[in-house]
Amino acid sequence: MTVSRRCRLTGLEPGFGRSVPHSHRRTSRRSDPNAQTRRYWYPAQQRHIRLRLATDAIRTVDRIGVDAAVARNRVPGGRT
Repeated sequence: MTVSRRCRLTGLEPGFGRSVPHSHRRTSRRSDPNAQTRRYWYPAQQRHIRLRLATDAIRTVDRIGVDAAVARNRVPGGRT
């Protein structure tokens, strides 16, 4: 089973493109976000939760807190 390289908070997903060298022989390339699995204590439910987040989203969760990040993730259209 493969895990998607997608951030749960920001919605960041892989970008696709072409590598074009000097000879113009194009090959496909994929640029994955730096998604890491982090475990946070979620005080509202008194348990740990695992979130797959990009590194910039990890800093956001550290700044705004887990409660606000989970609330932003659950609201439709709440992704920034």
